[in-house]
Amino acid sequence: MAEVLLTADRTLMSNYHNNEFLGFGTCAPPNFIPEWFYSYLFFPPLKADKGVPSAAPYGLRKTEAQLLKEGFDVAVISPDRLEEYIKEAEVLGIHTMDPFGLGPASSTLAAIFKKEPYLAKYFNALITDPAIRKEKKRGLKIIVGGPGAWQFRYRQRFVERHAIDCVVDGETENVIGKILRVALEGGVLPKFYEVGAGESPALEEIPDIIRPSVNGLVEIGRGCCRGCEFCNVTLRPLRWYPLEKIKREISLNLKSENVEGCCLHAEDVMLYGSRNTTPDDEKLLRLHEFVARNCEGISWSHCSLAAVASKPKLFSRLSELILSKQAWWGAEIGIETGSAELAKKIMPAKAHPFKAENWPEVVQDGMGLMHDNMMVPACTLIVGLPEEREEDILKTMELVDDLKGVRSFIVPLFFVPLGRLKNEDWFKQAEMTDLHKQLLFQCTEHDFHWVDDLLEISFRGKWYGRFLREFYKGFAGIAKRKVRHIE
Repeated sequence: MAEVLLTADRTLMSNYHNNEFLGFGTCAPPNFIPEWFYSYLFFPPLKADKGVPSAAPYGLRKTEAQLLKEGFDVAVISPDRLEEYIKEAEVLGIHTMDPFGLGPASSTLAAIFKKEPYLAKYFNALITDPAIRKEKKRGLKIIVGGPGAWQFRYRQRFVERHAIDCVVDGETENVIGKILRVALEGGVLPKFYEVGAGESPALEEIPDIIRPSVNGLVEIGRGCCRGCEFCNVTLRPLRWYPLEKIKREISLNLKSENVEGCCLHAEDVMLYGSRNTTPDDEKLLRLHEFVARNCEGISWSHCSLAAVASKPKLFSRLSELILSKQAWWGAEIGIETGSAELAKKIMPAKAHPFKAENWPEVVQDGMGLMHDNMMVPACTLIVGLPEEREEDILKTMELVDDLKGVRSFIVPLFFVPLGRLKNEDWFKQAEMTDLHKQLLFQCTEHDFHWVDDLLEISFRGKWYGRFLREFYKGFAGIAKRKVRHIE
């Protein structure tokens, strides 16, 4: 039995039917679909061998690799099998993504449905697991980290009530070993440890994962050079992984019988290997040629509209490589606003190498290229930015109308104070104006125009396609009616 156990809640320990974007279903609250069936539709459990999952979230795998590198006795365990392993453990590490549903997507859906989202429900179920509470009484240390660690700053009573010993926020490679040693030696841990910029690991300090990640996700770089005011990632230094490091992790994933594809993860995949905001043709092509040769499916986590629009021929060539394996592909895209004035204030570099005052045209050009190349972007808009004016909302509505012929999903998200805007006030549903509600409904209409098309493409040729497609459409229909009646 390992002295250090690592785990995550049920919504994170899933491969989402080999479609990373179905994971957004965990942001929704309980609804008309029975929970057992909803979880099957959106976050079925990973296969496990005696409690050891066949894959795990990438961030958890990085922590596992770092601790093994430093000589710790560590194991990753499924959350529903902790009781069998936790009696011998001294430390429990929990990876989080959105533990309280405070992230933009989940907080928006929670406001619409007026219920706690699934991801918050399942995190709470994990932290209150009787097996954990029992072992806590004998001295088990609980350390929490991951992309959702920032939320515990707003839930300090929760930290105290559930006796969480330490919350680590940031890139942990250079600090997690020190924290674990203090925990194992019975020392006093800080309740909150925010990793400083000077503690961010250099490329050579970031270990390769040693066991498979969910859906073959591999990181190709960290940080972002665009400097948007509302984003945490821009506060970290930009580093691109060498191609050989990426190849090693992809090859490691493909050795698992449960991983066939690859999801390339970075804040802007189109900028892989670049020194500025202009894509590097050679490095991107070499990366994608390798992935296309070796993987059965390919997706991106994120990319920017400006990078796509700046290199249309390169984007088309990358698309050809990806579409040789599948009918469509996707990525998360940040539109954020249709107002050039607001773009200049809060994200002036998001349009580079174009000018911020041309942001709406950049969006239309980039989205048009995505449509032509069968990329389906999941786009975000930010509602309630600190300096937002009525005319800014109207400009965003005009842009959404201009995009009605583009195959895409556009989701308005309530402003959450992160990055350089972390001291600003949250935007709440009670502050929504009639224009905000019109924008919300406009986006819902846009998404429903395209959802049937995408479901048809996704399930084509699969025996269970017609059956599942109707349930996904049913859930979307309920969401649409909720938006119609939002107060």
